[in-house]
Amino acid sequence: MIYLIFSIASSTLIFILFKLFGKYNINTLQAIVVNYLTASTCGILLYDKDISIKAIFEANWFVAAIGLGFLFIAIFNVMALTAQRNGLSVASVASKMSVIVPVIFGVYIYNESIGLQKIVGILLALIAVYLTSIKPKKDTVLTKSIYLPVILFFGSGVIDTSINHFAPDDDIPLFSATIFAIAGLIGFAILGYKSTIQKNHFKAKSIPLGVILGIVNYCSIYFLLKALRVDGFESSSLFTINNVAIVACSTLIGLLLFKEKISTKNWIGISIAIISIILVTLT
Repeated sequence: MIYLIFSIASSTLIFILFKLFGKYNINTLQAIVVNYLTASTCGILLYDKDISIKAIFEANWFVAAIGLGFLFIAIFNVMALTAQRNGLSVASVASKMSVIVPVIFGVYIYNESIGLQKIVGILLALIAVYLTSIKPKKDTVLTKSIYLPVILFFGSGVIDTSINHFAPDDDIPLFSATIFAIAGLIGFAILGYKSTIQKNHFKAKSIPLGVILGIVNYCSIYFLLKALRVDGFESSSLFTINNVAIVACSTLIGLLLFKEKISTKNWIGISIAIISIILVTLT
């Protein structure tokens, strides 16, 4: 249970940090690259075995780590933009309602049960993502308000599913560090392009929040994977508990700290999100 609590706390902090990026005009991509380098370093420092580059290349999870590295930096950028343009609660709900994706994966790959109640829960989840994405036209252009949360929804779902499926039980720190390192290298390449072609130079103020984000980001993945490997917890139940708690915490913080305005439709969407997760959990 302690792993789950730490996972919820660190994941909620990620959304808060993304909100601070916009408030203090931090370059999102630069901070995200620093974040991945920091997260990779955390994984290496916490790995208690000898590290062999050859062994990493030959590991049966290495190809999956490459794909996840690409997804991490892409979806992290989408998450940051969603938090800044659509609000903290929208970003948290869109990403955490992606628990539906691992559930569907479990039905087809692990032959988990599926019934009317679970189907209704999945449909309600999609409705919830849409409702929580709606913002007044005077605040946000409607098309921009919708496509970012939808991309975040599916991207986060693929990441959660893949991490749980491919992560080795005895090499979680190294597996995580490899993913973060690949994401960081991709980010460096993008930054190099922007610096050379677009003259978008690196800003030192991106480092402090990027380092903090990296530590928190590593903790969120590490503790989630550790919680998923505790005997007595089913992955579908753990994912849903984890995601509902993050949604609730992020929404509360968005209201209290950032004075975010949540419309009636947004509240309905958040309520439906919670109901849908309960339906899926209790099947």
